[in-house]
Amino acid sequence: EVQKLNQQLEEKNGEIQQMINQPPYEKEREILRLQKTLAEREKAQATSDVLCRSLTDETHQLQRKLASTAEMCQHLAKCLEEKQRKEKGNSDDQIPTERSNQVFLQLLYNETSLQALICTLQEENRMLKQKVAHV
Repeated sequence: EVQKLNQQLEEKNGEIQQMINQPPYEKEREILRLQKTLAEREKAQATSDVLCRSLTDETHQLQRKLASTAEMCQHLAKCLEEKQRKEKGNSDDQIPTERSNQVFLQLLYNETSLQALICTLQEENRMLKQKVAHV
């Protein structure tokens, strides 16, 4: 293991000597290449940061919408229950009750869609954070 490490050390020393012995224009070209790579990485990092912030903001916005939709659904469910109790014996008013049921079901569908969208955005956010950490 010590021999292996000594060999690696010799290889690195050889690379360093090779870099030192290079003509100045090659050194400058290498420096420019590294600076360009660094600038590209910084630009990618900045873009990732902006996207992460945007997704985070959108996630919070969707969570607020979901919470308000859930409150609305609960309110409509309570109203529907009260209405059904009042109209229990009256069969003439069944059409409005069915309409209320449809509205309630539509709101539940919208809430489910929002939850799916939030999950998707959270997964995207997680993936972007992993990419940012990798970069």
